Amino acid sequence: MTSRTFSPLRRHLGLASVVSLGLGAALGLASHDAHAQQAFPTKPVRIITPFPVGGGPDGVARIVAEKLGRIWNQPVVVENRPGGNGFIAIDAFKRGAKDGHDLIVLDNVHLAAYPSLFKKLPYDVAKDFDTLLPLFKTHFFFTVGTASKYKTVGDIVADAKARPGKLNYGSWSVGNPVHLGSELFESATGTQMEHVIFKETTQLYTSVATGDIDFALGSAATAGPLYRAGKLRLLAFAGPQRSAEFPDVPTVAEAGGPKDFTVTGWNAIAVPPGLPAAVTDKIKRDIEQALTGPDVAEKFKTFGYESFPTTRPQFAQFVKDESQRFGDVIKKANVSLD
Repeated sequence: MTSRTFSPLRRHLGLASVVSLGLGAALGLASHDAHAQQAFPTKPVRIITPFPVGGGPDGVARIVAEKLGRIWNQPVVVENRPGGNGFIAIDAFKRGAKDGHDLIVLDNVHLAAYPSLFKKLPYDVAKDFDTLLPLFKTHFFFTVGTASKYKTVGDIVADAKARPGKLNYGSWSVGNPVHLGSELFESATGTQMEHVIFKETTQLYTSVATGDIDFALGSAATAGPLYRAGKLRLLAFAGPQRSAEFPDVPTVAEAGGPKDFTVTGWNAIAVPPGLPAAVTDKIKRDIEQALTGPDVAEKFKTFGYESFPTTRPQFAQFVKDESQRFGDVIKKANVSLD
């Protein structure tokens, strides 16, 4: 058997080569990331949304698209794909560009509730989306008709306990934030009520105004028009403190309801998973820039929305916590959509 010996010099040169190769690879990767960040986008960008034209989420998406178009010097278009529980829009996104030129807007139902409501979903939250950041959030109010006998949330709780199953509340579908927030309210107060489903929000809040429905949770965007018309009263705000826009409306706890009771809706924007970090960082940073400015703040005020600044790890934990909260409510209510 022939043995080989290596001199210290050869070992030193070999180590130096390895170090050199490692540094070269690292520099090459950094150069690639910098190029990817600088190059994106190279063509028009599409923001796919499951929401119809004209609503608050659509309005925010169009603000972001218009500002990104100026930042990126490329057309950024909003493509509305409403219907089918959002699955139509999600399917279009899954079949779309994988390089970041297709983005999608999703809400808390798609990301945090549907995984517990459906046994079989046509998407996987963890595998099909890289959720970058929230666009906005909104809290809900307890609304009743102006002629309602309920003056506080405590009145609703007391009546619901005295007449189990007799009170009713409304929403526009199974699994939306208003429905699940109301289920959470039942759970927190130990009451049982009837859920009445309407085809759309205008019918819902009109029925609350006329007294056909005892109460409903509603946002400033959905219930605001009838409130401003003097046909609805706002009993309480389901947020951690009073709304700056409605300072005279008490929190749920102040109105005799459960402590720390909150119901929120929020929208987020996602990209395909697996993009270079430089690209995802650029998209996130530029969307954050698009969401700043007095014009955006004024539009948010019109819709009753709040900005939602957060880091990616914080938002990921928030979505995880929301999913757990919704999952617990759905399990207890024994609600399923398939």
